[in-house]
Formats: sequence, C-alpha cells, structure tokens
Amino acid sequence: MYAIIGGSGLAKLSALADPRRQVMRTPYGEPSGALTFGRFAGREVVFLARHGYGHTIPPHEINYRANIWALKELQVEGVFSVATVGGVRADYGPGSLVVPDQIIDYTHSRQASFFGGGGVVVHVDFTWPYAARLRRLLLAAAVGCGETLFDGGVYACTQGPRLETAAEIERIARDGGDLVGMTGMPEAALAREAELDYAALCVVVNHAAGRGSSSERVELAALDSVLQTTIRRALCVLEAAVAGGAHTPS
Repeated sequence: MYAIIGGSGLAKLSALADPRRQVMRTPYGEPSGALTFGRFAGREVVFLARHGYGHTIPPHEINYRANIWALKELQVEGVFSVATVGGVRADYGPGSLVVPDQIIDYTHSRQASFFGGGGVVVHVDFTWPYAARLRRLLLAAAVGCGETLFDGGVYACTQGPRLETAAEIERIARDGGDLVGMTGMPEAALAREAELDYAALCVVVNHAAGRGSSSERVELAALDSVLQTTIRRALCVLEAAVAGGAHTPS
C-alpha cells in the first residue's frame, strides 16, 4: 500500500474507490486529519490532506511528525507527496510538473526530528533526500500518460505562510534553488528518519517573486485555474505510478 500526501489543490482524492476514513493517534499528537483508505489505480492506497480536509492548517503549523508517524504505523510501501510550488528556474514556469532530487531547508522553529528530548543521538544520511525508486516510478508513469515531467531540481523550502520577497528568491537562486515551496521540510527528513521511501511531485503554479509574470507581484487570483488544470495532470501521473509500483521491486 502506498501513501499519498496531498497539498494545496489536493485536499481530497476523489478518484478513490470505496473510500473509508480512519482516525489515528500518535505519540506526537494528531495528524492533519483522518486518513482516507481506498482503491486507486486498482491498488489500496491511503491519502492524507497535509493542510487538513478544509485546508485550514498553514505550512508552519502542520504536525509533520504525526503525519509521518501515522504512515509509518501503517507500514506503507512508500510516500508520494504532491506539493504546490513556485518556479525559480526560468523554464519551470506555471503548469510545469517537476520531480525534484534535492532540497534546501530555510525553515525554522518546526519540530523537525523524531530524535531528541534527551534520548539517543541519531544521525541519518540525507545526501539524496528523495527515494530513487519512487522517482523512477513517477518519471516512467509520465511517459505512459504522455506527460512531460522535469527530472530533477532543487526544492527550496521556506517558512511561510507569506510568500517570499524578490530578494529572497534571488538568494535562493544563488544558492541553487529551482523551486520554492513551504511544506517539503521537515516532511522529507522525517520520512527518512522513519525509513519510509519518499518522493515529491511538484506542481508549479506561478513564477516565484520577482521573476517572469511575477516580476511586480504574485497575482494570487490567477493561481487557481493553473492549479486545478495542473493537478489533474499530476493525478494521471500518480495513478500510473501507483499502478506501476505493483510491478516494481522495493
């Protein structure tokens, strides 16, 4: 069973057959919402809305530890994260779908590890933060859907919930960032600590601040139509990836 974490624009997975919800408790509190189980692409999956089913939880207040712990308890085969982002790199424009391979973390004050509080000090390798196996599934799935996915990119995770300044985006670009979002960390790091395969499918809905059509301001009212159209394309890729995962060894 795979897990899908939905971000902005994907608060529910309407394609789930025979959906049923389950409330879970964790040592770190409650996840963002009840977990929804059902069949997707002919396989059992579990879906979790990262921001809550009413999109009420801002990025810096998400209980990432509870979300990942709940999925670990379910012994899922891997986690596909769907994340809405801005494009820093010029060719990562609105409507692009990207499977990143790296992360830069600019967040602060988030509960970012399962380890601490006087317990054993544990270090995990995070050289390549996304699981190669799941990335391959997404990229292969895109071919079957006739979709173009950008293979690789650096996801820069900012604190939010405000959008970034043009100067901050310039800094991110100098640091090597290609995409900017607010939820990639500590989610990816916690998945690594929990020994869960994890990969992201990023939906680009706008040029980042100071770039392209956002050179003067980010027109928030224009994002929704791009988001809805691109999310539908992302769902096709996800469905094919989940189906393909049935035939791929761990």
